[in-house]
Amino acid sequence: MSATIDYYFTLISPFAYLGHDRLLEIAEKHGASLRFFPVNLGAVFSQTGGLPLPLRHPARQDYRWLELQRWREIRKLPLNLRPAHFPTDPTLADCSAIFLAQSGGKVAEFARRAFRACWELDRDIADEHVIEGILDDLGAHKGDLITAALSENVKEIYAENARQAAAAGVFGSPCYILNGELFWGQDRLDLLEDALASGRAPYRPI
Repeated sequence: MSATIDYYFTLISPFAYLGHDRLLEIAEKHGASLRFFPVNLGAVFSQTGGLPLPLRHPARQDYRWLELQRWREIRKLPLNLRPAHFPTDPTLADCSAIFLAQSGGKVAEFARRAFRACWELDRDIADEHVIEGILDDLGAHKGDLITAALSENVKEIYAENARQAAAAGVFGSPCYILNGELFWGQDRLDLLEDALASGRAPYRPI
């Protein structure tokens, strides 16, 4: 029986961008399936005690800059540390990913391109034209999908994803859950792979 990894993220997260391709590689290598759960990070923070970036202590903000530079080099990915459209509202992009995940679309590739749009190409993922362009490149029916992504049904799934994330112990982006065990941050992907490879029992909070 293959393993399943629950993948909680938002498409405005630079750390989710840095880990996305590596996560896909790990899942493919070990025959694991991925379940995509785009989340409203603000809603997750409100339930788990997190703070938006501008409200964090300067020491935490400074350390974020260090980590982004370190992991940009390690992952060998282009990453604009000060993208033209950050912060921006990720709702449209996240909800488009939700609709693709629900309908069996190319959610992994959509996420890759949306991440690149923000963090490499300086494009605004809150702009319908940007999202339509990505969907068009993927061969999706962009007009219908944009409408569907903004539907009340998808927005409710988006809200439920945040509630489910908080209930599962998720408190940031990205988080990966394997057999109920939480791995926070793309810098924990090696630990996730070790757990997959060994087949060990999940660790639990004491």
